[in-house]
Amino acid sequence: MNDQQLLRYSRHILLDQIGIEGQERLLSARALIVGAGGLGCPAALYMAAAGVGTLVIADDDEVDLTNLQRQILHREHSVGRAKVESARESLLDINPGVQVIALKQRLQGDDLTAQIAAADVVLDCSDNFATRHAINRACVNTRTPLVSGAAIRFDGQVSVFDSRETDAPCYHCLFPEGGEAEEVRCAVMGVFAPLTGIIGSVQAAEALKLLAQTGRSLAGRLLLLDALGMEWRSISLPRDPGCPVCGGTAAT
Repeated sequence: MNDQQLLRYSRHILLDQIGIEGQERLLSARALIVGAGGLGCPAALYMAAAGVGTLVIADDDEVDLTNLQRQILHREHSVGRAKVESARESLLDINPGVQVIALKQRLQGDDLTAQIAAADVVLDCSDNFATRHAINRACVNTRTPLVSGAAIRFDGQVSVFDSRETDAPCYHCLFPEGGEAEEVRCAVMGVFAPLTGIIGSVQAAEALKLLAQTGRSLAGRLLLLDALGMEWRSISLPRDPGCPVCGGTAAT
């Protein structure tokens, strides 16, 4: 690190659990953030501010006026622009020392697998089960840690799915594909604006810990937030030995 970086990241460096080595890991890391909306915006802000060297942000949507209530990377003058370009501009304003790669596309198939294989951590900030399951399958196949978040109405959840860990569950263990989980979207159900900031920030925190190789992650646990009553719950997530995605793939 140069003198400017030592000063910029000094509050991380002062933490024994991060220090210079941990900050250098962040600076050399590559993170994939899928979704530049309510969750992706705060997550990306903290990842950039913390000095994660390369941020890849994928989203095929444009900024809409209704997004501005919670998607804090975007501004009114960004309405109609690609979300990833708006996000990239804001992130570089926060920290021009990081590289931000904007992908205006819905990642799928080989493109999704290639981006996940190149990443050190993946943050799933998407809003539909099809994308979440596709990301999960690719993360299991590449052994890439996945930080998953969701927020709707006043309810939020976040977990880490890290197939590098023995007996760690995957997203499919929690929500089997084709199961009875209800697909709900904020465009229909609404969402409390700060909720997305809280959950996205927790996703960033979990990703940064994974990259800096410090602390205990949420792997094997699901953190639930009722923002209306401001109550948190943590529940254990066992790995499904019969899971068709991660069954039999635990690290040895």
